[in-house]
Amino acid sequence: MPESVRDSLLFQPIRVGAMELRNRIMLPPHGRLTGDPFGSERQARASTAYWRRRAESGAAWICGMNAFVGNTLIPGFEPTGLGATTRGVFRLPQFRERAAQYAEAIHSAGAYASAQLIVQGGMPHSPSGVLANHTNNQVPHVLTRDEIAWFTGEYAYSAAEAQAAGLDGVELHANHEDLLQLFLSPATNLRADEYGGDEARRLRLLLDVLRAIRREVGPGFTVGVRLNMDELFEGGYGLDGGLALAAALEAAGTVDYLHCVMGNNWGAPSYIQPHHYGVAQWSGLARRFKDALDLPVIYTGRVATADAAARVVDEGDADVVGLARAMFADGDFVAKARTGRARDIRPCIGTNDCLHRVTVEGLRFGCSVNPETGRESEPGPVRAAPARHVLVAGAGPAGLELAALLAERGHHVALWEREHEIGGQLRIAARAAENAAYADFLAFQERRLTGLGVRAETGREASADAVADAGFDVVAVATGARARRPAIPGADLPFVVDGREVLLGSAEAGRRVLVVAMEDHMQPLTIAGHLTDLGSEVTVLYPTPAIAPLVGKYSIGAPLAKLSAAGARVEVMERVAAIEPDRVVSRNVYSGAAREHSGYDSVVLACGGEPESALYEALHGRVPELHILGDAYAPRRMSFATRQSYELALRL
Repeated sequence: MPESVRDSLLFQPIRVGAMELRNRIMLPPHGRLTGDPFGSERQARASTAYWRRRAESGAAWICGMNAFVGNTLIPGFEPTGLGATTRGVFRLPQFRERAAQYAEAIHSAGAYASAQLIVQGGMPHSPSGVLANHTNNQVPHVLTRDEIAWFTGEYAYSAAEAQAAGLDGVELHANHEDLLQLFLSPATNLRADEYGGDEARRLRLLLDVLRAIRREVGPGFTVGVRLNMDELFEGGYGLDGGLALAAALEAAGTVDYLHCVMGNNWGAPSYIQPHHYGVAQWSGLARRFKDALDLPVIYTGRVATADAAARVVDEGDADVVGLARAMFADGDFVAKARTGRARDIRPCIGTNDCLHRVTVEGLRFGCSVNPETGRESEPGPVRAAPARHVLVAGAGPAGLELAALLAERGHHVALWEREHEIGGQLRIAARAAENAAYADFLAFQERRLTGLGVRAETGREASADAVADAGFDVVAVATGARARRPAIPGADLPFVVDGREVLLGSAEAGRRVLVVAMEDHMQPLTIAGHLTDLGSEVTVLYPTPAIAPLVGKYSIGAPLAKLSAAGARVEVMERVAAIEPDRVVSRNVYSGAAREHSGYDSVVLACGGEPESALYEALHGRVPELHILGDAYAPRRMSFATRQSYELALRL
């Protein structure tokens, strides 16, 4: 192995199809969340600026365009679900103009530009009407031969339009519940005609599409396939089946590369793995494909660090590595890695909030660790004039980000933290095994502040008198949240402890534990998972009608799989009404029907937090300018805290 990332094979050129890549770094589709290239002019500018920044950093190949192929539907039927479309982007009147802008921006920075052709499966089409996952019960429409022929032609038309717009290639999305995967899978393709049955017939649609595309674009246009290595789905193909499909694709002579990925359709792991899984955990399986094929092989899947990207290539797991969420976290990832500054890369911690903010809550895109991502087309922070003396009270995610941003603008920043370590709730959450990446981000922030000359004064209480007497021009209160202890009779009994205390090791839970879940995101699942790691038998009671309603489909499978494997039970619609020495009483949140739960040694509260805003309230009228942010304003997720820090930093 090379001594450093910059000496890695990762930065050696390679040819893929008609593309002479300057290095082995490819960006798969992920940036549409930052701006729709086919939406308004503003959205298109945001999208183009996002990709241009990554190309300028040194990425060799950007397959960033999520390009949906047209759909064939009886008018009036409306497809639903993630990725469902009616009119494909290639049929839009602005397609060529917008795709050309995307290509030109990338080409001008020395990189290649391509698009991924997508027909999200089951929305509503499928080969046999068999559902592709266990989290959706919407019955699909079974395609007729005529409809299959129509789709084949539409794929070919779409590829030709991409070529005409100036793109360098296309990739067929034959994985993750795409229509093409549904035809490849023995679990979902039960047809008895020439498009189903044995492996060769299940492969026919994909081969027909590839041949039709080649007839349109010729040999000088790069065409690849993104494929599940193993479906990880009962009745689907396994690793040997994936290898057989790959060999058949290579033998057909119509593809230039194979893009290997992992994850099933909304399971565990999903196809965008959260922080519960290891970095580049499945790259070793990609080596099986690389060893079996002459085609270049790409591996994508939680490649969160420069070291991991280099390892995938240097150890021979793949020829090219795909980086997606790591590019949300740091747009200069490639430049920093190439110049020996890998420690300066802002780490992706895999929360997947970049996805769930949009898909679950309909909020604007936001990266948990980098609030500047998605704003590449907007004016950035400018040097402060005049520089001001600012106190940031609290060194959790909001305070750390604000202190760094203000120092980068030239303000004189003091950072006071009551605890003896920085990090706030993130530091506590990092004590759970699956949250280890959180500590990496805190270490990055500490290095960042040190480089800016900002020292976090830990163990320093920011009392109202001390702050008012210090003479700061601006005070920003980011004092976080205290544990929320709901008004449940018996919640003060000695065997009732807070989950944060369990994570910190300052409280012990017994062998049989009841977790009271009154927080809508990951905290109750994290605490319950940590308890199973400690050997406890766990039951979790949620008052909501769904488990962790703000954790989206990309992430929910991982913690639930862990709890299920450990024998934990999770129940919904149960509000804890009373805690007594020998029993816990819950009531159904709708009917009010009571239930008793007995035999528990401990009750652990996973009820989120309440704002720690006393300092803010005490400082009103005592300092020239006062702000509050993060959990001290209202407890939410990290992306809320860091985005609020960015907005405030722009205004000071």
